[in-house]
Amino acid sequence: MKKVVVGLSGGVDSSVAAYLLKEQGYEVIGLFMKNWHDDSVTISEECPWLEDSNDALIVAEKLGIPFQTVDLSVEYKERIVDYMFSEYEKGRTPNPDVLCNREIKFDVFLKIAMQLGADFVATGHYCRKGSIHHPDGSEMFRLLGGADKNKDQSYFLCQLSQEQLSKTLFPIGELEKPEVRRIAAENGLVTADKKDSQGLCFIGKVRLPEFLQQKLQPKKGVIVEIPADVPQLQKELPTFADKKTELAYHAEKPVYDLKDGKVVGEHQGAHYFTKGQRKGLDVGGTKEPLFVIETNVADNIIYTGQGKSHPGLYRRALFVTNEELHWVRPDLSLKVDETMPVKARIRYRQTLEPATLHKVDSGLYVDFEQMQSAIMEGQFVAWYIDDELIGSGVIS
Repeated sequence: MKKVVVGLSGGVDSSVAAYLLKEQGYEVIGLFMKNWHDDSVTISEECPWLEDSNDALIVAEKLGIPFQTVDLSVEYKERIVDYMFSEYEKGRTPNPDVLCNREIKFDVFLKIAMQLGADFVATGHYCRKGSIHHPDGSEMFRLLGGADKNKDQSYFLCQLSQEQLSKTLFPIGELEKPEVRRIAAENGLVTADKKDSQGLCFIGKVRLPEFLQQKLQPKKGVIVEIPADVPQLQKELPTFADKKTELAYHAEKPVYDLKDGKVVGEHQGAHYFTKGQRKGLDVGGTKEPLFVIETNVADNIIYTGQGKSHPGLYRRALFVTNEELHWVRPDLSLKVDETMPVKARIRYRQTLEPATLHKVDSGLYVDFEQMQSAIMEGQFVAWYIDDELIGSGVIS
């Protein structure tokens, strides 16, 4: 009998994943990951992880499977929280959920599961796994989108390796959310009607600005409104010597100066804000709402523009350095000067957009057919062929 360790989070998805595996005849062990208890960063008066671990325990007892809690808070702080603070300080926008999967669930947690003698780990992610058998007898694993297009979570797993995929199961990938809740209710699982968790991966009910303010000190600066017709945004399209020059041009973000616009307000720290953000600016009196179009953390200035269609929000291309480039399917990786048509997204839940990958010496350009709003440095871009996620990278 194959042994599977399920990451029981105290939510309905992982509860049903554990139930389905038991039904399929696996020997199932439930493991709850406790990923946070740093008293120097107060998150809230509540203690959501206690409630979640209790729910996970009740589910394990109902299913008749062994259960234990593992404390991964040291690794979580080092690999996720410290990285997040460092990235925000640099004016970049990290994605803790993608990192959490790469660094915690499918690395630290996976290793613990293997030490317990497991053949696989399983999670409640809405995605599917496939495989291809090559003529030489080798097997290549595929990361596929979930059957429930509204809940597809493949983007969050965009940094997984072949090694990690080989040892992973996604039991609910073929199901839609209402079906998952129905299975939980029919089998008397306490999590059947529990709301989906919001907030940071495993940190619980926390708002990001409050979290950042615990470690990144407030620092008063100005909010500048940039008109849509500044020269940086009205450049005539030049004639390009070659494709590489053209891609670099479209991937380059505009650089603003105080004199390009007018001061319209004050903020408490440019590192608390991110491109595309509308909330928290507290500036009134404009015809359309202001959006952050750029932050300058070195000079502590936030540049804003009026309305969702402000040209400062849009770019056609982005760049990923070789160091940050990752192929889930290494057999499909591009050599220098090769291109590939794909569908890509730069954030979770974004519709997949047609794009072309261009490999150059120093990295990879992702050139979209349509201009993209709020391309944020530090976020992950993921690219697909049909519904298979084949690669990803951190936006430079």
